[in-house]
Amino acid sequence: MVNAKEHVIVVIDPGHGGKDHGRLASKDGYLPEKGLNLKIAKKLGDYIESNLNNVKVYYTRTDDTYPSLDDRVKFANDLKADYFISVHCNGAEDNSSAYGTETHIDSYNSKNAYTLAKRIEKQFSSRAGRKSRGIKTSDDRHHSLQVLKQTNMPSVLVEAGFMSNANEEAYLNSQYGQEIIASAVFRAFREHIKKDHPSINFNKEDSSEEEGPFYRVQIMSSIEKVDTDIPEFKKLGEEVTRIEVSSKSMYKYKYTIGRSKDKKDIKKLLKKAKDNGFPDAYIVKY
Repeated sequence: MVNAKEHVIVVIDPGHGGKDHGRLASKDGYLPEKGLNLKIAKKLGDYIESNLNNVKVYYTRTDDTYPSLDDRVKFANDLKADYFISVHCNGAEDNSSAYGTETHIDSYNSKNAYTLAKRIEKQFSSRAGRKSRGIKTSDDRHHSLQVLKQTNMPSVLVEAGFMSNANEEAYLNSQYGQEIIASAVFRAFREHIKKDHPSINFNKEDSSEEEGPFYRVQIMSSIEKVDTDIPEFKKLGEEVTRIEVSSKSMYKYKYTIGRSKDKKDIKKLLKKAKDNGFPDAYIVKY
């Protein structure tokens, strides 16, 4: 457990950028790795800032520029950051069927980083519906990663999926996929800092439930618009309503199913949503 303090600092590092594209897209209309990393990283930061008090979010880059690895490490160390989260996408050119998430740490000696990584992979597998390939260390990689080895705080590097897998590349390029990946990392981070810093109040007042005559099931919210006819929604067998939020929250859209004055009916719909890939669904009234 860390000493009591008033806030925590997290540095979010979108991997690659600028002249360093990372892995290239397989076809027109898809983003190279540097672009996917930036989108997911910004969504992660938005989730944190919208849902947690007393957390300061910094980015190693916010546009298509390339900070060197030395610059990224120095930036985080100079800030005396409490956590460092690097966002990447994976690839296996000799195995196009490889898929799933990984979270990298320097070594198992980094106990705080290991715990955070374990929570991230648990969120990916149990809540986000992704295949977790587990936690990887320098021994697994047969080399160290500078942003993990030389940063002075618990540091993890998230591999959000395999661009070399056609299905996973499509998922990573979708607004839905980016939201799910970012929200999974956010939930793990939220759980971790609440356990790590019990003296800090991270809670923000939840304004998602509004008074009104009808009950609905809210299945998710998003920062950017997600189409209501995506396969993940279709498998619910219910009409999904997208509602634009007129507030200062970073969440601009929320998605609901059902509409009834009978809460018992909505409870049945809530179970259906949770059983079909939306474990964070909950009942709202408005």
